[in-house]
Amino acid sequence: MKDVKILGPGCKRCQTTAEMLRAEAERLGVPVHVEKVTDYAAIAGYGIAATPGIVIDGTVVHAGGLPKTDDIARWLTA
Repeated sequence: MKDVKILGPGCKRCQTTAEMLRAEAERLGVPVHVEKVTDYAAIAGYGIAATPGIVIDGTVVHAGGLPKTDDIARWLTA
């Protein structure tokens, strides 16, 4: 199971990112645990300045703007 954190204040882009990630994981058959991190200090601890951010299994894979579906698939299957 992939441990995924969506970093951001809970804005529409953050919500859309979480939905995209869940949909792609379901399409690929990859089990995921998605956690939303909204605490600014915790987000800053990952070293990102732009949200939404995505952390998969402890590694920051994306920061700022909506991710591409192809990238999500690559991150989930790595």
